[in-house]
Amino acid sequence: MDGKQRFFRVAANSSPLHNPNLMNEETLDSLFQGKLKLFQRRSGYRFSLDALLLADFVSMKGKETVADLGTGNGIIPLLLALLHAQVSITGFEFQPAMAERAERNVELNDLAERIRICRGDVRTINAVAAAASFDVVVCNPPFRQPNSGRISRDDEKRIARHETTGELSDFLRAGRFLLREKGLMSLVYSAVRSADVIFAMRQARLEPKRLRMVHSFQDAEASLLLVEGVKGGRAGLKVLPPLIIYRPGKQYSEEVAAIIAGSRR
Repeated sequence: MDGKQRFFRVAANSSPLHNPNLMNEETLDSLFQGKLKLFQRRSGYRFSLDALLLADFVSMKGKETVADLGTGNGIIPLLLALLHAQVSITGFEFQPAMAERAERNVELNDLAERIRICRGDVRTINAVAAAASFDVVVCNPPFRQPNSGRISRDDEKRIARHETTGELSDFLRAGRFLLREKGLMSLVYSAVRSADVIFAMRQARLEPKRLRMVHSFQDAEASLLLVEGVKGGRAGLKVLPPLIIYRPGKQYSEEVAAIIAGSRR
C-alpha cells in the first residue's frame, strides 16, 4: 500500500456519507473529524497528503487574501479556510468539471462567503484576475515533465500530474502577476526537481526564503519539497528541519498525524 492509499484509509473517510448533490462516479469524503467534507471523482484526480502538508506550511498572519493556482476539487482553499478563520481565498481552475466540483464543495462546507472559485488558465491569468491583487499565492503544480513516467489516459489525472497544460514556470509567472510586492508564494514539488524550482523561482523574481524537505522515513531520501518565496525579496534562504512522514512500522509521525487531524493549531 503506498502513502497515498494509506492516507485515504486513515484520514479521508470515504464511506457511507450521503448528500443529494453527490453525482455518479463520485465519493463524499471527510477530513478533520468531519469538519470538512468534499466530493471527489471516484476514478479521477483525488487529493493526496501533499495538499495537507502545503496548507500547514503556508505562512499566514490572519486576514490575507489568498490565491490557489490549479485548485482542482478546491481542497487547499477549504483547508486554509478551516485553519485560518479570517482569510479569503480564490481558487483558480481551468477544467470545467473540476471547477464545478470545487464550487459544490465550497457550498457543501458553507464557505461561499470566504472562498470563490474562478474558472481560468494560469497561462492567461491576466484575463481573469487583476495584477498585484493577492497577499499570498499557493500552488500544488504538476511535478512530472510531459514525457516522463506513465501518463494517465484520464484527463484529470494527466493534467494534475504532468506538465501538459502548464509548466512550473507558468505557475510561477502567474503567482508573480497576482502577488503584491513582498507577497508570498508557497508550493509543494518533487524533491528531485529542487534545483529546477529554486532556479525558476529566482527567474520569476520570487526569491526563495523558506524551505523544508519531506521524507517518507527518517533515513530515506527526500521525496517532496515545500518552499516559500517572496516577490522582490532579498537573497537569504532559511532551511527548516526535515518533515518525516512515517515512524518505524509505517505509522504516521506525531507531526504528520496532527496535520491530518487538523490539530496543529
